[in-house]
Amino acid sequence: MHDAAIQAATDQIRRTEQGATPVPVVCTFFDEATNTATHVVHCPVTKHAAVIDSVLDYDAAAGRTSHGSAQAIVDYVGREGLTVDWQLETHAHADHLSAAPWLQEKIGGKLGIGADITLVQAVFGKIFNAGTRFARDGSQFDRLFRDGETFRIGELPVTVLHVPGHTPADMAFVIGDAAFVGDTIFMPDFGTARADFPGGDPRQLFRSIRRLLSLPVETRLFLCHDYKAPGRDDYVWLTTVGHERGYNIHVHDGVSEEEFVQMRTARDATLAMPRLLMPSVQVNMRGGHLPEPEADGVSYIKIPVNRV
Repeated sequence: MHDAAIQAATDQIRRTEQGATPVPVVCTFFDEATNTATHVVHCPVTKHAAVIDSVLDYDAAAGRTSHGSAQAIVDYVGREGLTVDWQLETHAHADHLSAAPWLQEKIGGKLGIGADITLVQAVFGKIFNAGTRFARDGSQFDRLFRDGETFRIGELPVTVLHVPGHTPADMAFVIGDAAFVGDTIFMPDFGTARADFPGGDPRQLFRSIRRLLSLPVETRLFLCHDYKAPGRDDYVWLTTVGHERGYNIHVHDGVSEEEFVQMRTARDATLAMPRLLMPSVQVNMRGGHLPEPEADGVSYIKIPVNRV
């Protein structure tokens, strides 16, 4: 079957390579505490920009939030004279809290995520017993994206790809010649994302990754995380489709779907839950907002005992 969204993204990448559209400028901010790469991408002509997968600093022991990581983005946006159109989330993260609402107050931008965030809200709303006041319709976000949708950041064309498997709502944003792929895939020496969270599916993940790897081989892939594979000293978050196809230890060319599913299922069974899963999902399913304050004016993070 013809994949119209991938074809649109491929055409967009070719136009960028041919000079018909600008090459996006990308600045990455790496948060070592959560191994998260936040990308600020902007149009070099208009200076319009998007922030992708921001991080709210969170001290789990003290239950305190702070804004050092997000403030660095605010400072950069100011220095570069950027106009922020979007705060984009590739998915509802389980390993860090989103700083999108705080950044919206400081530098603006509409908050966007995949339309299937509603599935995540339904599952985790029940797990956290969030009650009827917690809307499960995605209304905490300004825009719910579907596969194949397009928009622009200044003169940069953007094509949105639905790439489920890690979670049901994962999206990749192809901006010019660059794809921001969230947690679907990591650096070739580290492999791929886990698929054992509620709503995850290793078979879907394989198909999503192969879909991404059908983009032109020179496509730049900006990753959401890096964990420094054994033998590597530096954090890295930029690779290419060609490099992943040739060298990714989990999903290089020649690995079958069945081989991947068996590997991913066995590997996931050995992994501990992310350290910040409980606070992260409760906040991120609300678009980065803390749970509603209780009668004393304080927000509380719930820890369901023996539930997950």
